[in-house]
Amino acid sequence: MSSSTPYYLTAGPVAARFNRVVGWLARHGISLAGSAELSVRGRKSGQMQRLPVNPHTFEGQQYLISARGHSQWVRNMRAAGGGELRVGRKVRTFTAVEIPDAEKLPLLRTYLEKWGWEVNQYFKGVTAKSSDEEILAAAPDHPVFRITVRD
Repeated sequence: MSSSTPYYLTAGPVAARFNRVVGWLARHGISLAGSAELSVRGRKSGQMQRLPVNPHTFEGQQYLISARGHSQWVRNMRAAGGGELRVGRKVRTFTAVEIPDAEKLPLLRTYLEKWGWEVNQYFKGVTAKSSDEEILAAAPDHPVFRITVRD
């Protein structure tokens, strides 16, 4: 991958199967460690795309962080500006604003503290215990969106 290509790590067969199970559970009202199912409108198809995510709360705000990098859901979120989070029958519609790289340090560190057991493999050696400089160096590879739930 060249340096001009945005970082993205495709899910392998085991991860894809795990994601399908977590998504199914969230759709049926079972959240694993706070997971939810994200629905975001496809920028090309116009169809709602669904996948499991780990919403992250920091200082009273909620965020979605793409551990795998510049994925399709990230590209769709940039185009749509929002989506839905579902756990069972509870659906929360939200708007999303992408966070600049310079502001990601505390978000990525606390995300890795909570979800590192699941996502460290996607951060190319960066963990919650990495230096500020190492986390900031990884920030461009991991888009972050602050979400605001609509009433």
